[in-house]
Amino acid sequence: MSRVIRRRRGTVIVETDRGILLTSGNGKVFILPGGGAKRNERRFVAALRELAEETGLRPYSAEIIFRHLGKVKPTLSGRRYYQDHHTVCLVKTTGEARPGGKDAKYIAYYYPGCDIKVSVTTEEIIERYYQWKLSKEQNKYNSVTDDKVGD
Repeated sequence: MSRVIRRRRGTVIVETDRGILLTSGNGKVFILPGGGAKRNERRFVAALRELAEETGLRPYSAEIIFRHLGKVKPTLSGRRYYQDHHTVCLVKTTGEARPGGKDAKYIAYYYPGCDIKVSVTTEEIIERYYQWKLSKEQNKYNSVTDDKVGD
């Protein structure tokens, strides 16, 4: 296998009461908002820029929650290989999501059990997000329980 190209990407999770926001260019396969970082641009900044371009949403709170390495895949020509290096950000926004830009023609919302087709990488990131969220909730519960033990 030839040298693997490392693609730097910022990826956004916006969780709403309707589910996790997704975008699609063709209405068939949906992905999390985000995209490639420009030269000298941080992946966190790229994530927020792409979110605004693709959905029109304005972030008011954002945090990096984890990094995710995508699988090594061949380019369309098949002559080279690439691997996406995602910085995944949890973002709170204002506004109403509307498709925008050349990559986002459709908006959908993911929730467990829905029938929306998502990319393999999106599925992996969403699963990791749910694990991260559960772990955070358990840690919060444990620290509340620990506080009461000494009472």
